[in-house]
Amino acid sequence: MELAIVLMVIVVALGFDFTNGFNDAATAIAATVSTRAMTPRAALIMAAVLNLLGAFLGTSVASTVGKGIIDAPQGVHGLVVVLAALVGAVVWNLIVWYFGIPSSSTYALIGGLVGAAMASSGTVRWAGVIEKVVIPMVMSPILGLIGGVLLMTILLWIFRKARPRPVNEGFRRAQILSGASTALGHGLQDAQKTMGVIVLALVIAGYHEGFEIPWWVICASATALSAGTYAGGYRIMRTLGRRITSLDPPSAFAAQTSASILLYMMAFVFAAPISTTQVVTSSVLGTGASRRLSSVRWGVGINIVLTWFLTIPSAALVAAICYWGIDAVLE
Repeated sequence: MELAIVLMVIVVALGFDFTNGFNDAATAIAATVSTRAMTPRAALIMAAVLNLLGAFLGTSVASTVGKGIIDAPQGVHGLVVVLAALVGAVVWNLIVWYFGIPSSSTYALIGGLVGAAMASSGTVRWAGVIEKVVIPMVMSPILGLIGGVLLMTILLWIFRKARPRPVNEGFRRAQILSGASTALGHGLQDAQKTMGVIVLALVIAGYHEGFEIPWWVICASATALSAGTYAGGYRIMRTLGRRITSLDPPSAFAAQTSASILLYMMAFVFAAPISTTQVVTSSVLGTGASRRLSSVRWGVGINIVLTWFLTIPSAALVAAICYWGIDAVLE
């Protein structure tokens, strides 16, 4: 029974990684596509390859997810907690993807883990949730917004006397690099979350000791994320690249650059699982606001922010219902 559930957890975890790819990864390259620096297909191929490479850059975020959020019960009930958490996250990912809303797969997974643990009377490490999830969730969009404003303001000042056409052409080429950097940062951050959940299931079932990430888990998670990136993403790219604010090559470059810096900093320095969607969206808002506040469609931005705050409780509720359902069947 345990082995069957472990295999189910691995399959669903990789399915979550796949939905993460076509949900979150699209945000990393939306600006590159919206300014026609790359075609959608070329951008998706680039993002898929760099998501794959980024997954191999570190495992500190995976350790945070695996051991810093919940203490699941041992045995079958613990595995059901992890399985229910993943189902809750996948369901939420599919809902927001269908409506083209840039949501956060990161916080969907965290919400799923918390909801399933509470439903099972397991232990939620609230100190870890606050330190590694809630504080970064609040701070990362603020830092993304500030970074977008500052970098765009600097670029506007440096190129204030330059002719617009050559500047746009130069930044259109530079956007390929900034988009690649963001995609690599997304792979670094998001593939690790799936790694952490798979290792958590292996530890609960007694198939693994400690939270060091096995090589096969890294390869499988990286491949699933990369495949999901290539399979979808057009709905989210449209929302982020066109509906929030009109991006030109310099502002798109500024948004992607500030977002990628934040992704790397949070992963390598703080081992915090932050949302690629959050930091890219807030950076886009910042670059738009640096020109003039009226250039930003704040209504769309507010709807996205509301979705962020709904993600954790919504995924938690779905995960709790899933836990009760699965547990009832097993009883």
